[in-house]
Amino acid sequence: MSFIHIADLPFKETQPGAELRTIHTGTTTLAYWKMKGGLDFAMHQHPHEQVAHVLEGEFELTVGDETMILKPGTTAVIPGGVPHGGRSITDCLLLDVFHPEREDYKF
Repeated sequence: MSFIHIADLPFKETQPGAELRTIHTGTTTLAYWKMKGGLDFAMHQHPHEQVAHVLEGEFELTVGDETMILKPGTTAVIPGGVPHGGRSITDCLLLDVFHPEREDYKF
């Protein structure tokens, strides 16, 4: 599969107001999140390196002890094992890239 249209991918509602679409390459997972404003994502950690990029909207992200409001064009690099969490301030479209692949995101 070389060319993918994101809107054609199946999605999973991870919580009311949050839809997840994923692409798995064999080494990396791309996770496209479409979410309503006002959603909380509890602090958590995982072994995967994560690169979080806001495509639309505003998202407040806490990584370790540091918090920042991410807007379009802002990217956060989260090493594996580092606690992080956040909340959607507005309706958002985010792209998270994980390495290695997230088996728990395959559906």
